[in-house]
Order: sequence, then C-alpha cells, then structure tokens
Amino acid sequence: MKAKYRFILAVVVLGLLMTGPFVVSSLLVWLDMKEAERNLLVELLVSRLPVGTMMTMCGFAIGVLVLHKLFKQYVEGLLRMSETLRLMLGANRDFRVTLDGPPEVQQLAMAANDLAQQRDVLMNDVDAQIGRAKASVEEEKNRLAALMSELAQAVVVCNLDGRILLYNNRARLQFKALALGPTSVSGGALIGLGRSIFSILEKNQVEHAQEVIRQRLGAGKTAISNFITTTRGGQLLRVQMVPVLAAASGEGEAAMSGYVLTVENITRSIELEARRDQVLHSLTEGSRSALGNIRAAVANLIDYPEMEPELRERFVKVVDDEAARMSQRLDQTMIEFSDSMKTRWPLEDILGIDIIAAAQRRINEKLNLPTKTEELDDALWVKADSFSLVFSLVFLAAKLQDHYEPRELRFRLKSEGKLAYLDLIWAGPAMSSETFYTWEMDSMQVGSETTPLSIRDVIDRHGGEIWYQREKAAHRAFFRFVLPVATPEIQQDQEDRKRGSSRPEYYDFDLFNFADKSIDLERKLSDLTCTVFDTETTGLEPSNGDEIIQIGAARIVNNRLLRQEVFDQIIDPECPLKPESIPIHGITEDMVRGKPTIDVILPAFHEFCEDTVLIAHNAAFDMRFLQLKEERTGIRFSQPVLDTLLLSAVVHPNQESHKLDVILERLGIHIASRHNALEDALATGEVFLKLVPLLEEKGIVTVRQALEASEKTYFARVKY
Repeated sequence: MKAKYRFILAVVVLGLLMTGPFVVSSLLVWLDMKEAERNLLVELLVSRLPVGTMMTMCGFAIGVLVLHKLFKQYVEGLLRMSETLRLMLGANRDFRVTLDGPPEVQQLAMAANDLAQQRDVLMNDVDAQIGRAKASVEEEKNRLAALMSELAQAVVVCNLDGRILLYNNRARLQFKALALGPTSVSGGALIGLGRSIFSILEKNQVEHAQEVIRQRLGAGKTAISNFITTTRGGQLLRVQMVPVLAAASGEGEAAMSGYVLTVENITRSIELEARRDQVLHSLTEGSRSALGNIRAAVANLIDYPEMEPELRERFVKVVDDEAARMSQRLDQTMIEFSDSMKTRWPLEDILGIDIIAAAQRRINEKLNLPTKTEELDDALWVKADSFSLVFSLVFLAAKLQDHYEPRELRFRLKSEGKLAYLDLIWAGPAMSSETFYTWEMDSMQVGSETTPLSIRDVIDRHGGEIWYQREKAAHRAFFRFVLPVATPEIQQDQEDRKRGSSRPEYYDFDLFNFADKSIDLERKLSDLTCTVFDTETTGLEPSNGDEIIQIGAARIVNNRLLRQEVFDQIIDPECPLKPESIPIHGITEDMVRGKPTIDVILPAFHEFCEDTVLIAHNAAFDMRFLQLKEERTGIRFSQPVLDTLLLSAVVHPNQESHKLDVILERLGIHIASRHNALEDALATGEVFLKLVPLLEEKGIVTVRQALEASEKTYFARVKY
C-alpha cells in the first residue's frame, strides 16, 4: 500500500478512536433510559452540542497534525532513507543518509552510514583485486587499440552482420571526408560503433568477398579477398578483407566470426594514372607522324644532294615546321605534367629541424658551402612536402653562391601562432626585388638536377609565403619561408581527450555477438542502441515562436556512452535571440549568424539517430520543438523516446527534485560544464546508464515497461 493511502487510513482510524467510544456508550445508555430521562438527556445534549462539536473538531485536528508530523518523520523519512540506501548499494557508493528527523531515525541513519563505510572498505579491496586480475587483459586491449589507432591505413573490423566493432583514426577521418549531404554538415561521420558497414560499402560485394574467403578456407588457401567499390559520392575504394576466426572446438575447423577490412581511397591515384596515360599517348601518337615527315624529308635531302635549291628549301621547311610542332607539343606536355606534379604530393607532418638538416647536407654535398644554425625550435612540427622544400632551399643557396658568393649560410626556425618561419640567412650586398622575383618564378635547377616546379609553385603547394628581408643592423639578409604548423591533428586529439579517452571508444569486442535487430519495445534497456540528445533554444515557449539554436547528441552502444561519435551543431534560428536566454546557454547572435538553418540540420540529425531509441531530460520540451518542424522539413522522429526526468521519478518517487543538476549529484556523476547542448546530452547519457540497473531492481527491464512506468508519474502530465 502506498504511503499516502496509509496516511488516509490512519486518519480514519484516529477519527473512529475519538468518536467511537462516546457514540457506543451513549447508545447503550440511551437504550437503558426511560422516556422522561431521554427527553432530559436530549435537552441537555442540544444545549451543549456546539461546544462539544467544537472541542471534538479541535481535538481531531490536533490529532491529525500530530499524526502527519509523525508520519513525515517516521514513515516518509524511512522511505527516503530506503531510496538513499539503494543509491548507496547501486548507483552512488559515496552517497550517505542525511541525519535528520527524530533521534530514533537519526540513530538508524548513523548505523546505516557506518555499515556503508564498512561495505566500501570491503568493496575497495575487492575492486583492487579485480583490477589487478583485469590489468593484463586491459593492457593487451589497449595495445591493440593503440596499434590500430596509429596505423596509416584505414582499418575497420565487423561482425558477420556487418556491424562495426572496431575502427581506427585513419578510417574515421577517411570516411568523414567521403561523407556527402547533411551528414557532413555537423561534422558527423559515416562510421561508428554498432553502425552498419553497408551504409558505406555495397552489401553484395561484401557478401561475395565473404563467400570467396569461405571457399579459400575450405580449400586450405590463404584467406583473403580484394574488391573495388564506388561510394555514393563517386569515390573509388580498394578494399581488402581477411577473416576473424572463432576458436575451433574439438576436431572442427575454426568458423568465421567477423572480418577485417583495410580500405584505401584510390580515386586520386587512378585519376593521376589516367592523366599520365593520356599525356604519354598524346606525346607518342602526336609525334609519330611528325617524325615520319622529318625522316622522309631528310632521306630525300641525303639521296638527292644535287636537287634544285627551291625543292631543297621546301624539304628543309618541312623539317623545320615538323620540329617546331614537336617542340611545341613537348612544351605543352611538360606544362600539363608540371601541373600534375604540383598537386600530386600530399603534405606530411615533419620536424622542422629535420628539413634544415637535410638542406644542410645537400648544400654541403652539392655546393661545398658551409652552413650553420641559430635560434632553432627543435620541437616545431610543420606540414610540408619535404623533398620540394629542401630542393627550394638548395636552389636558393646555389643562386646566392653564383651571384653573391657568401662565406656561409645560416638557418633559423621559429613559430608564430599557427605559422612556422624557416629563414635562410646570408651576409652580403642587398638584392633587388626584380632579381628575387626572377628567382621565385624560374623553374629550379641545381647542377644536373631539374624540376618543372618554381619556388612559387612550392610555396603555393604549402599554402604559405616567401619573403625577402634585410637585417640592416647586422648587414645580413634572409629568405623567410612561411609554412603551416602541424597542429590540426594535435588539436583534434586534444578535443578527443576532453571528451574522454579516445582509443577505447574506437572498439568494442562484445559486438562480435551483436545481432542486428530493429527497435523492439520488448528489448532490454541494457541492450539498446540509443541517441541521447539535448537542445538549446531562444526561449521556453516552442508554441509561441521560440526556435532551436543548438542540437547536441551522442550515441550509447552496448551500454557505453561513445563520447567521440557525437552530433554538435549551432543553428541559425532566423529570428533574434532573447537577451534573457543568452546568459543561460552562452550562444550569441554572432555565433548563430551564417550557420545552417533547421532545414539543413534536422535531416542530418535524423540520419545520426536513425534506428535508435531517443533519450533526453525533460524530453517533452525538446520533442515539442522537433514536432513543430515536421511540416516544414518533412522530418518525423517516430522512434520511442525515454525521459530521464520521468525515469528518475520512477526510481526515486520520494525525492523532492528531479532536475538534471540534482540527479547528477544524487547519482555521483561529476560534469565539468553544463548548459551546452552537447555537454548536457553527455550528462543525460551518464544519468541514463546509472538509472538502468536501478530500474531493473524495480522490475522495469524493457523499453515498454519503462515507457509505461514513465506515463504514470506526475511529471508526465506536463505539456509544452
């Protein structure tokens, strides 16, 4: 029986106890009295009835107040203590019972806290032993994760259903670059734990490759299969598949439990090869007829030395014209090939001092010119095509040696923000701007080594600049190469660390046993693939014109919150922000101006959370904003929605507050920052994972049971 029903029953009993004896005794006396006595009694009672009634009501009210006070202190206090004890047993070991209420309840709370402290000591010892036992296994997992993360090739591991259970950083970046349409707007990727590889690769080709591997396994051959596929954006991928074999049982052969895919984007290399073939074909076929004409003309000149001067002039003219056309064709081919070379090589991360060391060696070998260094930042990494950059430095050194004969050259390396300054310094007379421009634009040659690239081509390839400057006080001059610092990947790693440990998020070996299932209301909460999300808005009235200005979301797979597979997008609401809302979410007019509108972002978010259960805190508020955009965008979120506010009320019905901040404190969850859509979504995800075992203790295991229990709470009546 619920507490409030027990209180009502107690009040009824109190009323009966106060009036029952008087009524029964009066009835017995009445039955034993004579008529005259009865009339006298009635007259006496009627004259004193108001005073008696008033005294009875006052006594009853005092009794109810006393009963309510005792009920609050003992019954509800003990119920709250019971919920707190369950918190201490499950979600938050550090939580303790508050010492309030009457002395007897406080004594009980102190005893419970003492028992919890002793339990924590024992559990800490058990946890330490378990941690030592798991250390070696975790070390092996982390070694594999580190190895996979640092591989230069994109690697994806899938189970037999095509669900991704491991991928490395290269795969994440490669498939993010391949993303088209709304998925790429928010920085989302096509890849993620638990997602299907068939959203990227053709299912028929993957299944065919699996069949080839099974046949090769059966024949005792090397189990490997290769195929080339085309993405939705027209990119060509070369894919190699090798099997993941389950442990063999008894005499039977090991069965295939999954597969490893190594993926390479060969679109660029195919285009370059095709262009090279076209250039070679043009050069050979175009020169064939010209060479034939030249040979015929030369043969006639040799065979007929006495031919007439006019005829001889015609043959010489043929040779001259054909040679000119061949020269023009060769020049054109060289120009086209040079353009191909300029865009061929990607920039790689390299230590700046390594570039300087390589340039010093080449200058000493080629020019026999002494070199020194000064002011070197030996920890500075730059993005560079090292070969062309070193060649440029040697070329400039050769030019300086030919024109100014410096005694030595010096190198200097330092950083300025996101730029690196690489200086080639010499002492000598001033150089004119015209000379520097000529050197910058000429094709480079050092001895017998030549390249169609100019210094300007090399600088453009790096997206940098080259300056000529004088140090008048020191009577020196220098060429300054302005190069990009290799920071983007470092910054990305720092962002990943802020969201949690990066490598473990990339794999989950338990997904080998994951079966592809649609959203079923009878599925266990612990087995769900979920999208936990939150919105920031211009105000609190969706029906009165307030708009979404940020959506943040993360995925929960296999009972793990994936802090790197996130959706985070600021949105232009196409209306002014309310000044009173800006201090809450920290988003200003400048931050939303020029951002994508809800028409672009909502399809992207719908794709991100497709085939998952939605989770939010106070979900009715967020879902109302999404529902009001259905007609405009044509996007409808039809999947089940779980609300952590309602689930908290289910688990802890006697707690006074179910605000997200209070729940975080109650469950022992520590969040660095709040009131950002992504951070709030991550906090809500942590809350949900803590609530799942608490719900199971109450017999709420499936999605349907959680929805039904949520509907019965008081907060489910709130509408927006």
